Amino acid sequence: MEFGFAAEDEVFRADVRDWLSEHVESGQDRRSWERALGKAGWIGLGWSEDGYGNRRATLTQQVAWAEEYARSSAPPRSGHIGENLLAPTLIAHGSDEQKARFLPAIAAGDELWCQGYSEPGAGSDLAGVRTSAVRDGGDGSYRVTGQKIWTSLAHEADWCFVLARTEVGSRRHRGLSFLLVPMDQPGCVEVRPIRQLTGTSEFNEVFFDGARVRAEHVVGGEGEGWRVAMSLLGFERGVSTLAQQIGFASELGRVVEAAVVSGAVLDPVLRDRLVRQWAELKAMRWNALRTLGRAGDAGAPSVAKLLWGGWHQRLGELAMQVRGAAATVGPVDWTPSLSYELDLFQHLFLFSRADTIYGGSDQVQRTIIAERVLGLPREPKGVV
Repeated sequence: MEFGFAAEDEVFRADVRDWLSEHVESGQDRRSWERALGKAGWIGLGWSEDGYGNRRATLTQQVAWAEEYARSSAPPRSGHIGENLLAPTLIAHGSDEQKARFLPAIAAGDELWCQGYSEPGAGSDLAGVRTSAVRDGGDGSYRVTGQKIWTSLAHEADWCFVLARTEVGSRRHRGLSFLLVPMDQPGCVEVRPIRQLTGTSEFNEVFFDGARVRAEHVVGGEGEGWRVAMSLLGFERGVSTLAQQIGFASELGRVVEAAVVSGAVLDPVLRDRLVRQWAELKAMRWNALRTLGRAGDAGAPSVAKLLWGGWHQRLGELAMQVRGAAATVGPVDWTPSLSYELDLFQHLFLFSRADTIYGGSDQVQRTIIAERVLGLPREPKGVV
């Protein structure tokens, strides 16, 4: 199979690199940056719909964009949940009115989204959600009540797509609906940041207390939430994984450099681990390229998650080994307080502990592969 880029892809890549080098600045406000990307037409390159303000790009050009963005030191994206998860879901399952209302705002970088899936007691078991949405009033609108957790970027988002129960007494996959909930509802929506081991707060708890949802903001129809939610999870694959690997390669390069400087690379066991990390990263890239364009491959996202989650976690452990005892010590000028500073390797190690849990734990990914790809029998309920 040919994994190379055509001449027109390289021209596109050069245009991307030139634009980014001209517009990326240190300390940029993330929301303003999203609008800059939207104005230049860089949001929604992979969408299959015309007429919503996004420029078109082939699959290989989307890869070129993602890779150059990762290399450019541009700000972390605040709009990727809307662009890469919600937008493809609306294109596949949304009404014409929903597409016309939400896709242009995402493409322009004007509205940011977060995902309301996981709940306390129902993280990996998504079918166990208890957040409810009941009809309220003659206009057919809903009132949403419940709690979501580990909600990435909820503190920045304008909207949240929420999986909630619209059928009283329903269980498991039945009676769920996919709702588009505005976050600006004082007294009805509360966001509480979750402070992590790293000292940062990308994740949040979100509490809904009678938050209003318009009747026309149910995607796919009432009771079809499980089907829509599972479709959405299938979009988190391919191009985004390749861009992620550029960041991984940069981290690995810093670990190798530190090993050379410290002399740790002279240890043959550690040197073997460094080479293995490099080889596994190359294999992940080939696998991601191989699965691009294979629509309907139910196992591809799970395989990719299993590969990169464990790899990144092992890299964090390796970074600590390279640093030795110094890895356990904070900055020289650090003073005890409620906050603390971490160097790059310490942050890598602590944050990567969650890589095999969030986004679907390794156990859940293996179950998906076993049941949906290999066709193995489901595990009997109640088995420990």
